[in-house]
Amino acid sequence: MAEVLSSLADLGGAKASVQAEAPVHVQKLDKHGRAYATGKRKDAVAKVWIKPGSGKITVNGRALEVYFARPVLRLVLNQPLVAAGRVDQYDITISCNGGGLSGQAGAVRHGLARALTFYEPELRPVLKKGGFLTRDSRTVERKKYGKAKARRSFQFSKR
Repeated sequence: MAEVLSSLADLGGAKASVQAEAPVHVQKLDKHGRAYATGKRKDAVAKVWIKPGSGKITVNGRALEVYFARPVLRLVLNQPLVAAGRVDQYDITISCNGGGLSGQAGAVRHGLARALTFYEPELRPVLKKGGFLTRDSRTVERKKYGKAKARRSFQFSKR
């Protein structure tokens, strides 16, 4: 049958002491000593692997400067490394697909920040404060029936 509880302390019991502890983040590495994370933005998905190295960044088998030719996209991509103070300390391999270049750069930024926290858990507060660990949920609004686009109506004709 049901237990008889006489006070609020009985209700919490041992569960209250377990919940008081903060979650502990541990280093997550694969068998090659790399940290892996997935980042997403709009329709783009980026798979990011980081390992200690000289700062070489490869995107889909090409150099960073070739794949992301616009400087603004490279700036967006490097934001987590600059915030953590880890520029030129990791070799980064990226595989991204879907969406456009801007969405892919945002996805790489998200994945890179997550991979950094998996490799160095003590960087999590810095990256969280910068907003790099939060997935940007803004996507394209769907087209509605009876409309030209998501919100645009067809041209009105009086006659």
